[in-house]
Amino acid sequence: MEVQLFAQLREAAGANSVSVSNVPDTVAALREKIAAEGTPELREALEDPNVFCAVNKKVVGDDHPV
Repeated sequence: MEVQLFAQLREAAGANSVSVSNVPDTVAALREKIAAEGTPELREALEDPNVFCAVNKKVVGDDHPV
């Protein structure tokens, strides 16, 4: 799965997107996986409570299925 990054996440990762294999079931688990595999800057940015996630262009909560 290709995860698109925007704003501070894009800057922190130094890329427009990240590839994720073995995609987890929920947004929360996906965030954790990206944080664990990403740069320290990306991990920190993902902890920001002002960072939102969207699935199919709809903002969703951490418990939403991926």
